[in-house]
Amino acid sequence: MIAETRRRFLSDYIRIRHSEGRGSEDRDYYLALPYRDITGRLQDQWTMRARSFRYLERHVLPEIERKFGRPLRIADLGAGNCWLSYRMALRGHHPVAIDILGDPLDGLAAGRHYQASAPFPRVNAEFDALPFASGSVDLAIFNASIHYSTNYTVTLSEIRRCLAPGGSFVIVDSPIYRLREHGEAMRRERHQYFQASYGFASDALPSIEFFDEEMLAELGSALEISWQIHKPWYGWQWAMRPWKARWKGARPPSRFWMICGRFAS
Repeated sequence: MIAETRRRFLSDYIRIRHSEGRGSEDRDYYLALPYRDITGRLQDQWTMRARSFRYLERHVLPEIERKFGRPLRIADLGAGNCWLSYRMALRGHHPVAIDILGDPLDGLAAGRHYQASAPFPRVNAEFDALPFASGSVDLAIFNASIHYSTNYTVTLSEIRRCLAPGGSFVIVDSPIYRLREHGEAMRRERHQYFQASYGFASDALPSIEFFDEEMLAELGSALEISWQIHKPWYGWQWAMRPWKARWKGARPPSRFWMICGRFAS
């Protein structure tokens, strides 16, 4: 039953991602990410990802790099087409790309485009059973991915096992709401959209799909995590979204905070 649920999720996910126009047969497409989508199909989304990555590079990574004073052992969790692992390898670190999707356009198999210039391992694995020895990871990055977890406590407990002393994890580009009801409304809207567009709700796995502020506080208390919240600037159009939603009487939109977590020793 678990295998069938996973197969259905992957089938639905790949169908949606391909329909959205993700991926390319052109190696240059992957080498340009996240700064530019040379197909032009999803440039707005990649512009957001590029802003997040620049913030990560300028405001989060330097402190961690200084702390260890050597190339970092990085787990790129939910690596997708592996663009983040590639960028980390170019920076001189040792990333491992982890994903359950092996798709040649939008999954681990797309990582072949990077191997000539900056090789790194690619491993098919799930968040809750990572292929790392205990204490062997300096930095784990959930790359627009942790919201696919079905149980944040289990997922983050597995990260705690893998992290070396002084290690940390970063949550990038996952939706965060002030109130849980707003995230639940978003989830319903997404499932309704997928049902109308594709004939299925894309809910084979009971993914949580968001964070809210109370949830973060609960996780911090239960798992002894200290959170550091970063709020990247995504431009005026993004900043005005809450006001536009209020004017239209819609639910408040998500925030894309960058969240760094460290477990108590």
